[in-house]
Amino acid sequence: MLFSELSCYLEKLEATSSRIEITEILAELFKKTSASEIDKVCYLVLGYLAPSYRNIVFSIAEKTMIRILSQAYELEESEVLAVYKELGDLGGVAFKLAGMQKNSRRRELSVNEVYEKLKEVALEKGEESQERKVDKMAAFLKEMDPLSAKFISRIPIGRLRLGFLDKTILDALSWFETGGKGKKVGLERAYAVLPDVGLLAKQVKIYGIDKTVADIKPVVGVPLLPMLAARLKSPSEMIEKMGEVAVEPKYDGLRIQIHFKRGGFDDGSEVKAFTRNLNEASWMFPELNDIGRFLKADEVVLDSEAVGVDEKRKTLANFQTTMTRRRKYDIENISKKVKIRFCIFDCMYMDGKSLVDKSYLERRAVLSKILVESPSFENVLYEVTKDPGKINALMLKNIKEGKEGIIVKRVDSGYVAGRTGWRWVKMKEEEGSKAKLADTIDAVVMGFYKGRGKRADFGLGGFLVGILDGEKIVTLTKIGTGLTDEQFRQLKDRLSGLGAVEKPRAYAKVDKSLIPDVWVLPEVVVEIAADEITQSPIHSSGYALRFPRLVRFREDKSLGDITTLSEVKKLFRLQKS
Repeated sequence: MLFSELSCYLEKLEATSSRIEITEILAELFKKTSASEIDKVCYLVLGYLAPSYRNIVFSIAEKTMIRILSQAYELEESEVLAVYKELGDLGGVAFKLAGMQKNSRRRELSVNEVYEKLKEVALEKGEESQERKVDKMAAFLKEMDPLSAKFISRIPIGRLRLGFLDKTILDALSWFETGGKGKKVGLERAYAVLPDVGLLAKQVKIYGIDKTVADIKPVVGVPLLPMLAARLKSPSEMIEKMGEVAVEPKYDGLRIQIHFKRGGFDDGSEVKAFTRNLNEASWMFPELNDIGRFLKADEVVLDSEAVGVDEKRKTLANFQTTMTRRRKYDIENISKKVKIRFCIFDCMYMDGKSLVDKSYLERRAVLSKILVESPSFENVLYEVTKDPGKINALMLKNIKEGKEGIIVKRVDSGYVAGRTGWRWVKMKEEEGSKAKLADTIDAVVMGFYKGRGKRADFGLGGFLVGILDGEKIVTLTKIGTGLTDEQFRQLKDRLSGLGAVEKPRAYAKVDKSLIPDVWVLPEVVVEIAADEITQSPIHSSGYALRFPRLVRFREDKSLGDITTLSEVKKLFRLQKS
């Protein structure tokens, strides 16, 4: 397929907000796409080159793209900037400037050729790599027709955003084979084990959905979607819904999935670490290089919580201390100051065998056989019970020990991605507690208000956050209090780095009283506490938070990890009960 043809499909996708129409357009596109290019097509329509675990990023900012367009179309940067201020979209700028050129050097490139050229730019590393990126992108854009240039220039700066995510691709794969969403459930199960839509699409194109789903199993080095805990307030209700359960401590750490391969991966490393949003984070944890000494297996996939250790007090450190490991520079010195203990609580794969369909107790039995405990690697303790009183007592015990609470797990459950059924449940407060809201909420910042008085100095006086409703973002609350001066500054710095945008199509209707002064890309995730959830006629979620306050920034989470509207509805029902 020529990229110019793909650009026509991208134009159609941009012009519609109907989920069904988007699905049908994608299905038509997949029918025309060959098995050798469908993976690249999936990545490109989502605006990236590879799933996050492969860590292929452009590191090209808007200012750099302005330089690229200036060089490609032989204009002063000030002239490009003037057009950008007029249009507010660098893709639109590329389209306009390319259309003004009398260019005899234009070439018709295939999707695969365009993908490889973009990948070559992204993989440029080392000294003067930014200059090489500018030169390559400029030469590349100069050859492209206006519509292709429009979309190609958006991808490196993360601005393609057509209003859908990976799950719509799964819908479209079902639609392209069957004419409906009947096989979406099977594809979602496969995606949970192998969350790479490009790879799945290629398998579906070659083998069909049924065979792809039947043959899927974990691959060491490719993260599984994590299993997540739902919320219930009452231990009695937990036993009623879940039967016999195992109770584990809930740590205030960073969720890390550990992949170990004795003999090494293609890059020579024996271990890879992934955050819950599937980002590769092995560089954060040099102590993981020793894990092979403590494993009686050649290949494993483990689930864990990485927790900072306060060596002076001989206690576990808080989440923010653990997150100092995210500083990429001087990690060796930081790792000496902030020790990490990996609290390992699950095993999903071992020596060629998938364990995801095995019960919790079977998986824990495997873990106990293969993991030798050490100061850095701990096999998380658990107690099996059917007694609600025991659950409450364990919750109190863990709170007193400085942990967040407990995780209650159904002993006969397999490892299932997401919050499906009553398989895992978290508990952070005693039964009978007066607190109405059973948990915090992870939301994404949609925009901010500039503020007055003292807050005008920060450039930010409050911000609007939203939650997911399907693949749309709906408003939940406006927050203007409960932040320290430092938090205001941090948030302004983070949001300024995203750049202002027009209100994205993915956002639901926003009441005029809530429209922020500046809309931003939905990339900053914050953890919010509140006294309670109330029903709201103003917010597009139908709910609002009473006395909301910022708990912390969740750098380990992305848009796909935030709280959903269905979860907020459950929390609302929980507080009423």
